[in-house]
Amino acid sequence: MSLTRSNASSRLASVTLDQASIGRGTPEQEHERTIAIYDLVEANFFAVPGHSLELYTLHISLASNRLVLDVRDVSGFGIVTHVLSLTPFRQIVKDYFLICESYYQAIRSASLSQIEAIDMGRRGLHNEAAELLMARLEGKLAVDFDTARRLFTLVSALRWKG
Repeated sequence: MSLTRSNASSRLASVTLDQASIGRGTPEQEHERTIAIYDLVEANFFAVPGHSLELYTLHISLASNRLVLDVRDVSGFGIVTHVLSLTPFRQIVKDYFLICESYYQAIRSASLSQIEAIDMGRRGLHNEAAELLMARLEGKLAVDFDTARRLFTLVSALRWKG
């Protein structure tokens, strides 16, 4: 998506996760979620086509096995809500959880080369998921690659029901 000068600095001022949609995570997963929100708010590109706001808030939740992205201005006025099917993400998320589990186990006992190999696989899946998320948001929301990666971390943190 081409960006105009007026929205080139658009970004998220805050991100929240729906507490009812969050599954209990391991300490590592909770830490990753906290870091992802912090990193996302600190550095991101996020724009809504047709709007020239510079700051947005985002609330992420699940409804009927769909991802709900509720975008508002900083005063809380609703801008747009996008609902995305999670079906295209199911296999990536499943694989991502498995490799993350292997990674967390490896950092406790594996050699450095084994940890690096698992981490490369984890990053590759994370990148693949970010690209898929960007494609699914095309024309709806504009995000850069790093923002999409951090958003995927949050999406994967939600408990998918059903």
